[in-house]
Amino acid sequence: MPETNTSQKKTGSSEAAHDVAVLGGGSFGTAMAKVLGENGHTVHFWMRDPDQAAEIENTRVNSRYMPGVELTGDIQPTTDMASAIANAEIVFVAIPSKAFRSVISQHRSEFRDGQIVISLTKGIERDGFKLMSEVLQEEIPRCRIGVLSGPNLASEIAARDLTATVIAAKDPDVRRTVQDLLGCSYFRVYANVDVYGVELAGALKNIYAIVAGLADALEMGENARAMLMTRGLAEMSRFAVSLGANPMTFMGLAGVGDLIVTCTSSKSRNFRVGYAVGKGKTLDEAVSELGQVAEGIYTLELVKEKAEGVGIYMPLVRGLFEILYGSASISAVINSLMMAVQNSDVEFILPRTIAH
Repeated sequence: MPETNTSQKKTGSSEAAHDVAVLGGGSFGTAMAKVLGENGHTVHFWMRDPDQAAEIENTRVNSRYMPGVELTGDIQPTTDMASAIANAEIVFVAIPSKAFRSVISQHRSEFRDGQIVISLTKGIERDGFKLMSEVLQEEIPRCRIGVLSGPNLASEIAARDLTATVIAAKDPDVRRTVQDLLGCSYFRVYANVDVYGVELAGALKNIYAIVAGLADALEMGENARAMLMTRGLAEMSRFAVSLGANPMTFMGLAGVGDLIVTCTSSKSRNFRVGYAVGKGKTLDEAVSELGQVAEGIYTLELVKEKAEGVGIYMPLVRGLFEILYGSASISAVINSLMMAVQNSDVEFILPRTIAH
């Protein structure tokens, strides 16, 4: 083996090597496998496609999702789920939300009591409006569950660009373990106890990235982008708090941090879908052109239904739905937003704690 493998290990983490599993061979699963491999851990990298596994085994490259990026360290691609998780102390799940429950349910007996299982998926399940951590809790309740979310473009993590993320878990040992496993010179992991808020923020921001892509395609300007992002943050937090999340979570990396990167980057899949629609493509054409899952499309429909069901005012969600699935023009939706009642700017005011 070339010397580069050993020199690239432990790029900042001081922990001993561990056995870990990454489930899902898409772009984010690949990025996490790369970080873990370079940090000196043994990574059992599971994917459905035997050709993809063989390619990574032979070339150390996942050409479909991360062309040109070499995976170094002890990364072991496999299509055998049982062997992938058998010895893993911690399992990271990067399976798209539509397949998430079926894959976990099919293999639930292979997870061990007390095993740490972390969701990396930013999506919502249709039946019962379940987040991925809730799916894990239902399918493998004997495991210790957590969520990783934040402003994390997979391509930048793979390029070792400076990045921060959030591990949310009730169990402090789970939070510490993930920080130790993933933390390195370019990847910083902050902790949070608000699992629901962190996870919901990660799912909701994808909707507003599509809105931002539309606005960019229409060359609406920087002021409009700032307005849409900020009002999007207000909608996200209003919706999440009504479902039990902590409003302050939305001021952190998982909330406003993730919203900023997803709404301003052409690397964001959801932004690119919105941009393509704004340039005249149909939704189907935009998705086909992307060639990957843009979770915001699924999330939009579910959030619109939920918001209407519980009576939460979300004009951007409703407007985007009318553009993508109805006959409304983009300009008509924007005009209706501008003509709506001008309500208060900030929804959550904390009491003053310092006397003047």
